[in-house]
Amino acid sequence: MNPAEDYILSQDEPFKSILLHLQVVIEGQFSEIELKYKYRIPFYYFGKTPFCYLNVPKGKKYVDVGFWASAHLTRHLEHMVAEKRKVMRSLRYHSLEEIDEKILVEVLEDAYSVKEKGFWKN
Repeated sequence: MNPAEDYILSQDEPFKSILLHLQVVIEGQFSEIELKYKYRIPFYYFGKTPFCYLNVPKGKKYVDVGFWASAHLTRHLEHMVAEKRKVMRSLRYHSLEEIDEKILVEVLEDAYSVKEKGFWKN
């Protein structure tokens, strides 16, 4: 088992179920995506290009799906959290039931369309 999978499987509920569901949706959307363990969290890449990460922040009660090129995203920004971050935005889930798969997939597609633009907005 790789460290990213170990991270997911070692989480308490409901976070483990949320992470597993997110993993299925993300990997089902993109066959060429690769799950790595970077920055001590599961991080999805397309080749060498960072795409999004999954994180359960210590002491918090949610899962973040953060998008590397979030400065360039245009869809469903009203559902995204920037909270004390200058560039990074994420979808945040406290329960499995909170996941709106339609919104998640549309944000994933938006992120995919701008993945080559990088972290910063020029």
